Amino acid sequence: MIPLKDENPTRRTAWVTIALIAINVAVYFGVQPNPQDLAGSTDFTYRNAAIPCEVVTGEPLSDIELTTHTCNKVPEGAPHFGAKNVYVAVLISMFLHGSLLHLGGNMLFLWIFGNNVEDRLGRAKYVAFYLAGGFVATLAHIFVQPDSTVPMIGASGAIAAVMGAYLVWFPNVRIRTVFLFFIIPFFRDIRARWLLLIWFLTQFLEPFNPNSGVAWMAHVGGFAFGIAFGALFNGNRGARRPALQGPY
Repeated sequence: MIPLKDENPTRRTAWVTIALIAINVAVYFGVQPNPQDLAGSTDFTYRNAAIPCEVVTGEPLSDIELTTHTCNKVPEGAPHFGAKNVYVAVLISMFLHGSLLHLGGNMLFLWIFGNNVEDRLGRAKYVAFYLAGGFVATLAHIFVQPDSTVPMIGASGAIAAVMGAYLVWFPNVRIRTVFLFFIIPFFRDIRARWLLLIWFLTQFLEPFNPNSGVAWMAHVGGFAFGIAFGALFNGNRGARRPALQGPY
């Protein structure tokens, strides 16, 4: 189930959403090592990405922790990456991706849902909301896996927050979606409320797939944050609504 576009025009050009997409793409192609360079890519990720154990203990993993993949509350030995700021890494992680498919999927969702949320909130508030959603998503993942030494990367937690707000503010907007039945694509228009709720429920299937590698609780936490934000603040009440917003 892949959303392609929504029938929800904006009043203003979504420059912040465009900038976020551009930054993510630039980081993937211009900063991160080539994924085919496995050693370099792994070293870069551990050096820069958020790791639950590091955030909980407040210091980078030691050589022993890296070797044994265990989190020691009292670090044994000096940190492997001594200059790493484990809290800044939470921010950096929001702009790192593990593959071209990972990047492409996240940016597609960000564009479809982010432009309308930005239009509703205004640019400055949208930036703050997006980053806050990413931090909350990271904390949600750390809450359920505080001893994990696996790096977290990707913008999906922040994007999940955007999707949660979209669900509250634009539940009836129709979204052009492709459904794959085996390898055969079917195109259908589905209301945002059903698309987003189905997506949300599928996150709870991830723990049963030991090979998924998805930080599912970050998605859940970000989405819940977005819903709560949307319900409490109801966007920018002073903004003019577009002439066409879909079937309300």
